[in-house]
Amino acid sequence: MAGAPARFEVLLTEGAERDLESIHDYISEFDCVTNANYVLDELMEVVGSLSKFPERGSYPKELVGLGIKEYRQTFFKPYRVIYRITGSQVIIHLIADGRRDMQSVLARRLLGA
Repeated sequence: MAGAPARFEVLLTEGAERDLESIHDYISEFDCVTNANYVLDELMEVVGSLSKFPERGSYPKELVGLGIKEYRQTFFKPYRVIYRITGSQVIIHLIADGRRDMQSVLARRLLGA
């Protein structure tokens, strides 16, 4: 009989927390607070779901092109949640609208460029 899947601790970096605030603020300003709350709730659900099976995420193509496979991603379209698995922790590094210039966003946030 198979046991329950291992649970990972999911942590957000300060940058990822700021990303969530910025997304909520933007949607609140240009759409409505109800939709902003909905998107925030859905993103938090995606983040929380990484406590089980975080390996299911794909590698961001922008990073794979640079030979970097330590980060993974999952989605709540159009948003991309970029994270890294370290031991029993999942660390969320970036939550961004995937329609942005992700090469630049990832380089600035993850590679310090």
